Amino acid sequence: MEIINRKARHDYFIDEAYETGIVLTGTEIKSIRNGDCNIKDCYGIVKNHEVFLLNMYVGQYKEGNIFNHEESRDRKLLLHRKEISKIEKYIEQKGYTLIPIKLYFKENKLKVELGVCHGKKEYDKRESIKERDIKREVAKNLKNYR
Repeated sequence: MEIINRKARHDYFIDEAYETGIVLTGTEIKSIRNGDCNIKDCYGIVKNHEVFLLNMYVGQYKEGNIFNHEESRDRKLLLHRKEISKIEKYIEQKGYTLIPIKLYFKENKLKVELGVCHGKKEYDKRESIKERDIKREVAKNLKNYR
């Protein structure tokens, strides 16, 4: 099961991507396994040489009762010190931000693909749409040709 941030590839150029772990509570991981999660408006920050994910929505777990979690709390990401310092250098530059690209399970552990991105302009978005349409047309023509 994967949760993909489709808006990330549409709105940003992704310069580098990192696979990170994430610190969660028991009810959060159960909700994510049920698919009750949204990373569309989510972004990352570096605070005190640690990386955090803000605005990540994880719905309440039905059977969680008093042990349930906050839905939009800050969640710590697990990265190596060298990777964090590299990300900090990127973020210091104007226009760069940390965006989660997707959430996925790898060997029963939840991983976050975190991208160091800079925003696209309107004409870049139109160009991307045009390229995607051309690829779709070529694939369609090749399929009809056979």
